Amino acid sequence: MKVVGSTLNAKYIHTSLALRYLKAFCQKDFAVDIAEYTIKDPVMNVVSDLFSRKPQVLGFSCYIWNIEETIQIIRMIKKIMPELLIVLGGPEVSYDTEYWMKRVPEVDFIVMGEGEETFHHLLLEIAGTRKYHFVYGLAYRKGEQIILNPGRPKLNLNDIPTPYRFAEDVPQLANRVVYFETSRGCPFSCQFCLSSIEVGVRYFEMERTKQDILYLIASGAKLIKFVDRTFNIKREYAMEIFEFLIANHQGCVFQFEITADIMRPEVLDFLSEHAPPDIFRFEIGVQSTNDQTNELVQRRQNFTKLSRTVEKIKSSGKIAQHLDLIAGLPEENYDSFRKTFNDVFALGPEELQLGFLKMLRGTGMRNDADKYGYIYMDHAPYEILGNDILPFSDLVRIKQVEDVLEKYWNAHRLDHTVRFLIANEFGSPFDFFQEFGSYWEACGWQKIGHQLEDLFTRLQQFLLYRGTKNMELIEGLMKLDYFLNHKYKPRKAWWSASLDKKQEAHFMKQIANQPYEVSKAFAALELKEKDLHKHVVIEILPFNLDRYLLDNTVDLHHNTLLIVYFNLDMGLLKPQFYTQLQQNKEALLL
Repeated sequence: MKVVGSTLNAKYIHTSLALRYLKAFCQKDFAVDIAEYTIKDPVMNVVSDLFSRKPQVLGFSCYIWNIEETIQIIRMIKKIMPELLIVLGGPEVSYDTEYWMKRVPEVDFIVMGEGEETFHHLLLEIAGTRKYHFVYGLAYRKGEQIILNPGRPKLNLNDIPTPYRFAEDVPQLANRVVYFETSRGCPFSCQFCLSSIEVGVRYFEMERTKQDILYLIASGAKLIKFVDRTFNIKREYAMEIFEFLIANHQGCVFQFEITADIMRPEVLDFLSEHAPPDIFRFEIGVQSTNDQTNELVQRRQNFTKLSRTVEKIKSSGKIAQHLDLIAGLPEENYDSFRKTFNDVFALGPEELQLGFLKMLRGTGMRNDADKYGYIYMDHAPYEILGNDILPFSDLVRIKQVEDVLEKYWNAHRLDHTVRFLIANEFGSPFDFFQEFGSYWEACGWQKIGHQLEDLFTRLQQFLLYRGTKNMELIEGLMKLDYFLNHKYKPRKAWWSASLDKKQEAHFMKQIANQPYEVSKAFAALELKEKDLHKHVVIEILPFNLDRYLLDNTVDLHHNTLLIVYFNLDMGLLKPQFYTQLQQNKEALLL
């Protein structure tokens, strides 16, 4: 019997852990062929590829990000292969299962909840007596009737074979995100999250976990993302994993979802002292700093302790942090969310993700939607369209914030500039992103693509439009950020150069003949004049760059002649800055 397990990932670099669990659990009796695609792949291409595999049973792993695209594929392939048995599983179809059976009559079975044992049992029945009523956790059709069998007891996780040892995965490990699980379940009851439905936390055996990690690292994995809902809930377990990864990482990067306000000081001290830089990333769900909101969604959170953890991690300089917010939670209006945003941005996370509440099937929030006057999308992703205190018009404004936040903070293209603007030119971080986001949309820029230069020219246009003060200084910081975004000499600047061609040629000749006047380090490069023209940019900044890079102080009493050397071919991953201070631009140009 030919069995194919398929899914549509959000991006090509993602991998489906669920399909690999199913394949591993069934392999003693059935060979399950994995077929992964993305939500951007044309439906015809996906159907053609699945058809070429000639499956008799075709299963799809379903989530909010792929269910609608998956339905299109199911309807098309069922017309071509009417005898094909189609099975759905995953969190999107595990709740309101009868709805899905009615909405998509082409589907023959739905596996509800934890799928390994149920899917295996189903395959045995398909290949044998077809007594589907014996398969716990299964929904199926009996004539025109839809049958939902009783749920299946939770698995002993150590009975599940490892999903990480398939030879066909090895060639792609270096270029894909490897999702890794050391536990299932969550101890918390946040009403907007599906994880709140499963009570308790189960762990895989430690030695097995370590051997799987060693295998993945040895096979070339570069990024392993732990999908445990609260990785640090059990201090001793988390510490043992951290210690193991520090000893064996070989340059691999590991990402975890942690609950920051329960992170123990001794764990933070250990990581600060022993963790190598840049091998760990922490994702921290803050969601809201509104105490009433957190109470309503049954989310226990001590923001003071959370802040202390985030600040301690940040001060170590070793671990990047990704903090999450959710707009649209109960009793969080526009002004309250503005405060939440500013509270969290003040912690200085490397990334701040602004998401919007989704009414997931099976969650308490969806069940209580009428209580708060929520309206939301009928189909996935079920994003809210407003509630009693947050109308759609305010949601649109917050979405403008999200768009600019991604481009100008999370992408880290203008860090120096944005920090200065927020500290000196706008009332708060939220106000900067909101004002710029509203202008961005008014200009129609959300409808077109963006090159790196566009991000700079559009910020410049916005700042000039609003009559921003200190533009010469701000443009100097923008130049600094622009240089930091290049490994090779930029072909064309987005600003008017401080030096004309004659002046630039003069300086190039001067520093080629007298490089020690710049610095010993610059002289050590032994650059000829033709090398300077190929790899060097000379600009004038209206402030003391050395002082700024030392302590972020903006000293406007001295201009800086900035000599920037780019040469990735020489192994320089970042541009090299060489500076000479002058009293003023006029003296510099004489």
